[in-house]
Amino acid sequence: MSSESAPLSGPDLRTAGCAATDLGDGAMLLGHAGGEPVVLARHGHEVFAVAAACTHYSGPLVEGLLVGDTVRCPLHHACFSLRTGAALRAPALNPIACWDVERRGGRWYVMAKRAERDPLAPAGPVPERRPSPQSVVIIGAGAAGSAAAEMLRREGFSGSVTIVDGELDSPYDRPNLSKDFLAGTAQAEWMPLRPPGFYDEHKIDIIRAQVASIDVARAEVVLEPPLRAGAGRRGQPAPFENGAISAQHQQPEGNRRVPYGALLIATGAEAVRLDIPGHERPHVFTLRSWDDSRAIIAAAEGKRRAVVIGASFIGLEVAGSLRQRDIEVRVVAPESSPLERVLGPQFGGYIRTLHEGHGVEFHLRAKPAKIEAGSVTLDNGASLPADLVVAGVGVRPRTDLAAQAGLAVDRGITVNEFLETSVPRIYAAGDIARWPDPHTGTRIRVEHWVVAQRQGQTAARNILGNRERFDAVPYFWSHHYDVAIRYSGHAEQWDRIDVAGTPGKGPASVAYRAKGKTLAIASIDANHVNLQAEAALERDDESALARIVPAGA
Repeated sequence: MSSESAPLSGPDLRTAGCAATDLGDGAMLLGHAGGEPVVLARHGHEVFAVAAACTHYSGPLVEGLLVGDTVRCPLHHACFSLRTGAALRAPALNPIACWDVERRGGRWYVMAKRAERDPLAPAGPVPERRPSPQSVVIIGAGAAGSAAAEMLRREGFSGSVTIVDGELDSPYDRPNLSKDFLAGTAQAEWMPLRPPGFYDEHKIDIIRAQVASIDVARAEVVLEPPLRAGAGRRGQPAPFENGAISAQHQQPEGNRRVPYGALLIATGAEAVRLDIPGHERPHVFTLRSWDDSRAIIAAAEGKRRAVVIGASFIGLEVAGSLRQRDIEVRVVAPESSPLERVLGPQFGGYIRTLHEGHGVEFHLRAKPAKIEAGSVTLDNGASLPADLVVAGVGVRPRTDLAAQAGLAVDRGITVNEFLETSVPRIYAAGDIARWPDPHTGTRIRVEHWVVAQRQGQTAARNILGNRERFDAVPYFWSHHYDVAIRYSGHAEQWDRIDVAGTPGKGPASVAYRAKGKTLAIASIDANHVNLQAEAALERDDESALARIVPAGA
């Protein structure tokens, strides 16, 4: 729901205004002006007026968190400038509207709405930088690649920007593939990140081709032959059907090399495929791309029974989405509790109970042994009926191009704090990048949409001469029916788990700690708590984290 269509509530801030005493430092107030919802926010002696809804998924900003002169959305932690409305941090890409504010007597009044800006227009003066490249090539149009391309333009870069990607529909809203789109509650028109003509308008060229290699010596990307219309689909409609990508972006015949001044590798990850008898059968799927999601939807038509292999976030989101299509679902996984390795036994146990309450049947401590036309046989001898099989057993980073080009690779592409690879002028971001994380003191690689977008944005600024360390706290969210899990931080191992609240009986939060240090906090129905946790993790404020989820809770 956009801010323009949201119901109006609170005072009329244009005619009645707001008493200055009603808006303390760090406070927000929801009202309206000129028929639009508006949030008043105070930072020190300054008061700002901005749109009430986040431009990502219309989250209510009044329920968010003020950090300095910024506001963060409670749903997915997008961050906006209160001064300019600029979207400072993904996942929001578009700015929020701003209004002028005036104080008369003891009241604040919202005045004229400022002119709307192009989402890729610089929010302020373009900073002076060291010499930047004349051209930037980005391999991959996913979260990191598309965010980087947009940030180059937002930062005032006027050189050529080229994205090379083999998918015919990218960039699109990948997190929705296993959630609302697969469940049938999100329309296809919602999936593209940008409307038709957007990339042409901003002179971002998208080449629809696979990259064969990177020629480091000549600073060129070598392309494979161009994709033909319909290539790569599993019985799906013709390409460009969503209207977001025009045919002119297809790779011209004969052009096989693209020179670059700077290169960003954002090839992402690919789904791990099963290696058991029957894994190649036509009713067996993985879920990584929009094509995959559409193929699962098409295959699910008229089907009654599905087996999901893997109790990962993707696997369980697929299970929930298929249940919403009234398909029987059985989940097979080797763990004793779903998501226990990531969330611990408390949240993992709750998620299992939640899915079982919606009719999902779990077969844990088991693995698939073979897949036949209408069944999946487990290693314990059990046979599960299956008209449809979806494997959600993890992903692996696409590092082959980097390795072949001689870049340092270690369970991902090794980058420094500026997201630079071991080869000058080449950067990496997203699911493939393994970077030095200042919060854990180790090198990490994570597979989160928001992290990939934020890395793409940071890489773009560094390509233009900044020396900006990537130090964002990792964040992700996962939806299961009407329950959302939000997770800030990164904890691969811990020596204690502290729980505040009871999952399923109100707001609940879990802190993952090692050697007395809080590594991450997850929450259910506690959006503001998770925002506070993210801010505290950024500050490395252990005392604040201990107040959010006390030790021994």
